[in-house]
Amino acid sequence: MATSLTVEDLLDAYRTMKTIREFEERVHVEFAKGGIPGFVHLYAGEEASATGVCMNLRSDDYIASNHRGHGHCIAKGVQVDGMMAEIYGKRTGTCHGKGGSMHIADLEAGMMGANGIVGGGPPLVCGAALAAKMKGKGGVALAFFGDGASNQGTTFEALNLATVWKLPCVFVAENNGYAEATAASFSVSCKDISTRAAGFGMPGVTVDGHDFFAVHAATAEAVERARNGGGPTLIECKLDRFFGHFEGDNQNYRAPNEIKDVRENKDCIKRFAKTLKSDYSVTDTDLLAIDEEVQAVIDDAVAKAVAAPEPGAADLLSDVYIRY
Repeated sequence: MATSLTVEDLLDAYRTMKTIREFEERVHVEFAKGGIPGFVHLYAGEEASATGVCMNLRSDDYIASNHRGHGHCIAKGVQVDGMMAEIYGKRTGTCHGKGGSMHIADLEAGMMGANGIVGGGPPLVCGAALAAKMKGKGGVALAFFGDGASNQGTTFEALNLATVWKLPCVFVAENNGYAEATAASFSVSCKDISTRAAGFGMPGVTVDGHDFFAVHAATAEAVERARNGGGPTLIECKLDRFFGHFEGDNQNYRAPNEIKDVRENKDCIKRFAKTLKSDYSVTDTDLLAIDEEVQAVIDDAVAKAVAAPEPGAADLLSDVYIRY
């Protein structure tokens, strides 16, 4: 498969995808034990999207996420230790335990935040993209959102504003087929969300979100266009999530054996690994070494999070006001 990425780049991509997967599988287990407060929305199954997209971004580019943001965070470079501590609500978390799973942010890594507001991310990246345009250093801002958010007025307004102002931004619709429990086939008026781009005068493309290479190539073109002053692009990644909308979701809206079929036949990591071995001379030993490395990182992150202190009374008054 033709790509400009080196074998080292591809192994880094595999490491990122495995880190996301193992992080989410572990959060699934730890949440069931009762140690994690609040809600969690897991990204497992969608790793090719976040990884393929974010490998095209620079450290000074910005992303905005949604409620299912763990994968986006990891792909953009947010540290796993801080993320796990944040999910546990601990003081050592990226937001000092005050954001939790659904509001993880790390501005130093270019992660503007996960977001509990459906369609809350696209307007934020318009602001970040405008700032990047004014700085004139080629910066790009990118928003991840789901098929549910593709129907929100905030998203439409952001798409329109980005085109009118010719902002250097990219909009990535991760269509996993369900807006919580509502099927996209029932709630989205068009077959492909990307076709809505035409109404705003920007390019739109739909790709197989299980295919890292397809996601990476589409994003590379969109990011290059944005950096060179060509304006925004809408990318739709069609993919599947392994877990429910949230932990505790009984998923009775999904067809019998749907989840089993997705795990067995649409696993983006298995697909990626197969291509690495067949086309790039990567061995099982190479991949196993990464698997073991990732597992150790996740184990260490959980141990540190469990042992970390909780926020104290004095923390109630910190991070409340900002002075410019």
